[in-house]
This record gives sequence, structure tokens and C-alpha cells, in this order.
Amino acid sequence: MKKLLVGAVVALALGVFSLAYAEEKTETTGKVFSVYTDSKTADNHYIPSGWMGDYGDITMDDKNATEPHSGTTGIKFVYTAKKSGGQGWAGVFWQNPANNWGSKKGGFDLTGFNKLTFWARGEKGGEIIDKFSIGGIKGTYPDTTEVSVGPIELTTTWTQYSINLVGKDVSYINGGFCWVANADSNPSGATFYIDDVKFENDATLKEAKKKVQEMPFYVYADKGSISNHFIPSGWMGDYSDIKIDVGSAENPYFGKSCVKITYLNKASNGARWAGIYWQNPPNNWGTVDGGFDLSKATKVTFWARGEKGGERIEEFKMGGIMGEYSDSDTSGITSIVLDKEWKQYSIDLKGKDLSYIIGGFCWATNLDANPDGAVFYLDEIRYE
Repeated sequence: MKKLLVGAVVALALGVFSLAYAEEKTETTGKVFSVYTDSKTADNHYIPSGWMGDYGDITMDDKNATEPHSGTTGIKFVYTAKKSGGQGWAGVFWQNPANNWGSKKGGFDLTGFNKLTFWARGEKGGEIIDKFSIGGIKGTYPDTTEVSVGPIELTTTWTQYSINLVGKDVSYINGGFCWVANADSNPSGATFYIDDVKFENDATLKEAKKKVQEMPFYVYADKGSISNHFIPSGWMGDYSDIKIDVGSAENPYFGKSCVKITYLNKASNGARWAGIYWQNPPNNWGTVDGGFDLSKATKVTFWARGEKGGERIEEFKMGGIMGEYSDSDTSGITSIVLDKEWKQYSIDLKGKDLSYIIGGFCWATNLDANPDGAVFYLDEIRYE
């Protein structure tokens, strides 16, 4: 009798487990899988809990009824760009469960869905979002992929955007959706709206290939320009001795701004040299699939000048970052002594494999060449 009772309990438990498993699989294998449909609807599977960067600059209204794309509500974000946390950027991750930065198991198996679609608009138009993405959360329970689109300049009209997931491993996604914006691109802040965020399956969708970019292709055009495709995030050597102003108005070569770099002679980190890589995405040392196919380029050109003249830069280069996602090639010029007046320089790219470039531009120098440090300026950095 006891054996029969135990068997019944086990069978019941297995039945409940099987039912729960079937329900979970059904939940993620329908026609769509919602991140956000309407405020507090039962099919919202992620929470906008992962506030990042200058999170004090963000306000959110996920019950906003001001002309939603569909239904009764959309999400309104106000990003003031005041740099309250000193970061210069901010963003929000939709997570499952809430506030999960990979420390606990959660998320969903989204196998069977091959794209994420969402609708967005700006309040005034011209708001620039660096990226919209899915995945990318690390930790003990990391997302199985990270895919982004951007930068995107919003208009006042609701527009649908899509992130292609064909060929991506979406078997564990805790970070269901994310946006990131920066203060340089939105000096007066940005107010924008998001609605109808969902995973879908499109049988006609093909795997995304890196588009061969048209020339010219800018590393830096002007502060906050949507034409800027790389970020000066890869600080090296005595990084504490570097200061950078990407919006300097001190006699730019062209446009409203240029890049001002101050290199101190303190050897604060004991390296006696320093440099900066412009990367895509930011802080990418070959660990993230990013970058661009710049195969049509034959050279990198840029303008540079020293504050006093005589400043020596040991190397200007592109490419050369190694890792799981390495640059496909590298090229550079060495031992450049700057004049006080603007002068154009060029890096020859003929014969180089430019099919995958995450390190768009780089400079490096040292204390032996600049015993008193150096202040210099860069402008109009672009591939041609």
C-alpha cells in the first residue's frame, strides 16, 4: 500500500512538473513574446529595472497615455543629460526577474524567435539613441547573446525598428531589451516614447551580414554628431594622466568642435606612456561582436595640431585590437611631431583587410617624447 502511495505521489509530481514545463514552453513558442504591450498587461515578460550610467537623469512613465502607438499606454522616458553621476550617458535594461544583473537564474528561452521589433518616437525629433539592444548581461547566469542597432535619430512620428536575431543563440535571455543614450549627442536632453516591444518569428528573414559602409565614414565629425561611429573609450597606459574634451571649441579645424587631449607627465599608473582607442561598441577589447566593414576605404585621414607645437605622438593607427572578435587588420604612422597649426595626416589602408574593424582610431605617446606632457587637438577623423 505504501509503495502504491509513493508511486502515486511521484506520478502526480511528474505530472505537475510536465504540465508546468509544457506551460513554460508554450509561453515562449507562440507567435509573439511580449516585452511591453500595455501597462501591467499579463503578457509583459520583462521589467525596466536595470537603470545604468547617470540613472538620476532618467524619469520613466510606463503608463503614459499621450498618443501611444497602440492600446491605451506607452512608455515615456525623459533623459535630462545633466551628468548627475559623472558618466555622460544613461540607459535602461528590461530584465527578468527585476534587477537581475546575472546574479540569479531567470530570463527565458526564446528559441524560435528571430527578431525583436519595437516602436519609438521623439518628442521634438532629433533625439539620438546610441543603441537599442537585447541581451548582453553578464554574471553567473549570462545572456547567451548580445545584438544591437544604432545610433538611431528619432522623429516625431511613430516608427518601427527591428533587431535581427537570425543565427543568434537566444536560449537564455535575461536582458530582454535595452536603450542607451549619451549627453554629448543630446546636450539639451531627450524625451522619447517606446511601445509594443516584442519578439517575433519571420520565416522570410535572413541572417544579417555586416554591411559594407559607404565612404566617407567618420570616427569623429563633431561633438554629438550621429556621424560619429566610434567612442574614445579604450584608455591605456597611464590613463589617469589623460583628459579628453570631445567638444572643445578652441579653434576647431571644421565645424563647431574638435577633440582636445591633455596628457600629463606624472606617470600616475607607472607605465610612462598613454593612449586612447576609439572603439565600437564602447570598451570593446575584442570581447563583443561589433565594429564595421570598411572594405571600401583606402585611407584614414585626420587633422591634428599641438597647443605649443613640438608635441610628439609616437603612433596614430587603426585596428589592431585582438580577442574573440579581433580587428581584421591594422595600419598606422609613427613618430609624428605636431605643428601649432592644423595639419592633415593620412594612414594608408591599401591592401588591408578592413572587413571587420572595432578599433577605429588610436593614438599613443610617452614621457620620453614629451617630458613635460602634451596638449594636442584632433578633428575630422574619417575613413575615405
